[in-house]
Amino acid sequence: MSVEIDRPLPAFQAQATSDQLITPETLKGKQVVFYFYPKDNTPGCTTQGQGFRDLYEAFEAANTRVFGISRDSLKTHENFKAKHNFPFELISDKDEQLCRLFDVIKLKKLYGKEYMGIDRSTFLIDSAGVLRQQWRGVKVPGHVEAVLQAAQALNQE
Repeated sequence: MSVEIDRPLPAFQAQATSDQLITPETLKGKQVVFYFYPKDNTPGCTTQGQGFRDLYEAFEAANTRVFGISRDSLKTHENFKAKHNFPFELISDKDEQLCRLFDVIKLKKLYGKEYMGIDRSTFLIDSAGVLRQQWRGVKVPGHVEAVLQAAQALNQE
């Protein structure tokens, strides 16, 4: 089963930094941004995380929680979060449960080699737990601002 626009999120459990367990039930009442990224401490992923960090107060004002998700361990996530002062939690998806649920594992190429990796993608979920918008194959420049605009517009509905 995978997520669909205008449908509630299916059941899942995920471990996040700050010893948090994330489920659809724990997310209700606020809008949620899930942004999937390939790997902690890489240039594009760091820039993307810093973008969400820098606009975090605006997301909070739009009643929106932000979570970064990759296959890195919680320990790596804790270090990445601390190093860049991320005010939001990072979810460790080592077993790829969320990656499969959101269908973000894709065949990628790097230096001529093919491998299965996370396709940079972002999802906006409303306060009732319904997926409202998705961005796939994300390019980092300008993306966080676009997600913020969508979160602000959804919060006005």
